[in-house]
Amino acid sequence: MIFEKIGTVPTADELTDKAFSRAVRAGRGKLGGAYTDKKEVEESMVITAGNILADNLRNATREWPSFDRIGPFYREIADILAGVDRIRIALSSVTWAADKSKDISRKYVAMIRKSEDPVKVRKQAFARMASIVHDVDKELRFLNDARNKLKDLPDIKDEPTIVVAGYPNVGKSSFVSRVSSAKPEIALYPFTTKGIIIGHFSIRKTRYQVIDTPGLLDRPMEQRNDIERQAISALRYVGDVLLFIVDPSEECGFTVAEQEKLLEETRQTVKIPVLVVANKMDMPHAEARADMEMSTLTGEGVDAVKERLIEMLRQAPRQKQPVAEADAKPEYELPPSRKK
Repeated sequence: MIFEKIGTVPTADELTDKAFSRAVRAGRGKLGGAYTDKKEVEESMVITAGNILADNLRNATREWPSFDRIGPFYREIADILAGVDRIRIALSSVTWAADKSKDISRKYVAMIRKSEDPVKVRKQAFARMASIVHDVDKELRFLNDARNKLKDLPDIKDEPTIVVAGYPNVGKSSFVSRVSSAKPEIALYPFTTKGIIIGHFSIRKTRYQVIDTPGLLDRPMEQRNDIERQAISALRYVGDVLLFIVDPSEECGFTVAEQEKLLEETRQTVKIPVLVVANKMDMPHAEARADMEMSTLTGEGVDAVKERLIEMLRQAPRQKQPVAEADAKPEYELPPSRKK
């Protein structure tokens, strides 16, 4: 998955402790060798600290993908969970701090060579570097928090995809289990009440994906918050057809009228081809408007529904979603306050 390679982002204290402790060791190494000149010792410490800070700050941004080169589904999910613009600003600020650390190192090395008190100048350099790094501590902590939210997102593939909708207990997860060749994966999203269920099956060398999203497409729109509505909107980028399952037996706890109202809301929300299927047809049931019938309990009609969905997928236009390029660098704008 595109975010799982992002490493832990260190805090400002962690970065400065690492840089200055290594700089001190580098200085001691100079004293223990052939070099005894104080200026060379202090220069070595400033160069080491500057290099370590600059390298580690750049490493904190290097593994992030370009949000202009990842698929729109993941871009929108990242925007929901952390805010893409805020991530870009934070990455820019950290890059600015890396460049400034390097600049300070060069400047103070030159000053040490002309100074009569190189220790004092080195201490000034360390103070300037620490100030710069702590100036972006808020951004470092934000990036680490965003990384923790994004790194474990489930891997939704770019392949023909069926999104399953309907009230709870109508048979959605049973359908995914019936049509999937293996036990479906249950993957957690932070904005769903339960884990998203992802199943796969293959027909004639083509792999298909089936996704049930409990907590999103299983209740009326007025009961959803803004984050859930955004998440539903993001589904338009991954879903090619939508299977809406109705329970005409009303054993699920909702009337046929309530289910049909949810169906109309779902049609308006996720604008992709819809197949309406009445489940639990092995039980006494009321009249329901549906395109097909099945029973996920007995398996009757499930294969026919699957074949119909495959036919719809073949007819539905698909837009190939770009994936993150391995060498794509993040694209972001430096905040105006740090352009100098």
